Amino acid sequence: MHVFMMTLVLAMSAVAQAKRPNLLLVVTDDQRFDQMGCAGHDVLQTPMMDELAARGVRFRNAFVTTAICAASRASIMTGRREGSHGYTFGKQPMGRDLGDATYFTQLKRAGYQTGFVGKWGVRFAKNVLKGAIDYRRTPGQPYLKKDRPHLTSIIANRAIEFIAQQSQQQPFCLTVSFHAPHAQDGHKDQFLPPPELAKLYEDVEVPVPPYADEGFAALPTFLKTSMGRIRWKWRFDNRDKQVRRTKDYWRMITGVDRSLARIVAALQKHELDDNTVIVFTSDNGYFLGERGLAGKWLIYEESIRVPLIVVDPRASSDRRGTTDNRMVLNTDIAPTMLELAGVTIPDGYDGKSLVPLLAGKPTEWRSEFLYEHRFDNKNIPKSQGVRGERWVYARFDEQEPVYEQLFDLKTDPQQLHNLAGDSKYKSILADQRARCDSLLAQ
Repeated sequence: MHVFMMTLVLAMSAVAQAKRPNLLLVVTDDQRFDQMGCAGHDVLQTPMMDELAARGVRFRNAFVTTAICAASRASIMTGRREGSHGYTFGKQPMGRDLGDATYFTQLKRAGYQTGFVGKWGVRFAKNVLKGAIDYRRTPGQPYLKKDRPHLTSIIANRAIEFIAQQSQQQPFCLTVSFHAPHAQDGHKDQFLPPPELAKLYEDVEVPVPPYADEGFAALPTFLKTSMGRIRWKWRFDNRDKQVRRTKDYWRMITGVDRSLARIVAALQKHELDDNTVIVFTSDNGYFLGERGLAGKWLIYEESIRVPLIVVDPRASSDRRGTTDNRMVLNTDIAPTMLELAGVTIPDGYDGKSLVPLLAGKPTEWRSEFLYEHRFDNKNIPKSQGVRGERWVYARFDEQEPVYEQLFDLKTDPQQLHNLAGDSKYKSILADQRARCDSLLAQ
């Protein structure tokens, strides 16, 4: 009887574990919120991303708390903002506490098979993640190399290889981290799409970037000479270059979309799709010549706002193809995946689980968040600020004197008119300044 009962318990445990959802997190690089067909882009071909949006929940107001890949990816992994995890380029590797807080370590300890393919983008101290990731493949640039597929295809191939190894008995969490559509900075052509897409969008009209001149004129002098302007000169400083670079950027996104479709097809082939939650996002937004800039880093919408789609095949039919306007963050991804897996969310997370939002439940939610950029780089001014539902406040406190911005999204959604120097907004500026200080102290 004892042996029978033990066997029954083990069998029931295996069934319970199998019912936990698989998790597939897909992260692109430098794809801002409006660069998908389902987000209203009238040229860009993203049928797989659009299909995911039609099957799940698309968050219209998703943001990153720091718009640079190292800090943002650390935030995705640890559920913490930059000021909490302390990591960006040039900083010391993250230690044991942060390694233990990552979603993949937490899920591995809970019995998940874990995989990570593509751009890693962060550093942890030696042995901190030992045993946390079962399958790790991190091919890097160049995008194109003789006798080798495009980097985007290589990443998809490794993801498909991981999926083929999975079974129905143990849940998995796979992160697929594409380098695209990030530029290959040292290459003369910058954006390098798959060769088979070289003619895509050839006859498409590329618009002139909106408020390029007006937006640039509105910038303070120190931003007019910053990295955003330097890279604008690399990519968009004449009309011919702007058209070519924009089309190649779009081609790279379509390349990701096609690889994403292959990954989703692999889930279906191995009969894993009915129990796999897919989360699709990007590590930050991107200026495509707006404000006379390229890159990201600043608290403008083009820089900090990203796509976020969550597809749960177990969800009720009335949640399919819905959109949610609440303010969600990259720090929300880790706690969301943990709650979906039935894993306790660690103390210290700044983000919140999106599970109630996915279910369409009315719930108290944030109306603002702290933005910060702490990278030590002479060409990227440090900043912190608050992005609220109406007001956007930014402070560049290493400038002399300190430079502040205040934008009213209700009357100025393009953030072209800085109200910080207008006496009529003195009390609002003081409130936003105090709110920024309060959030930084948390």
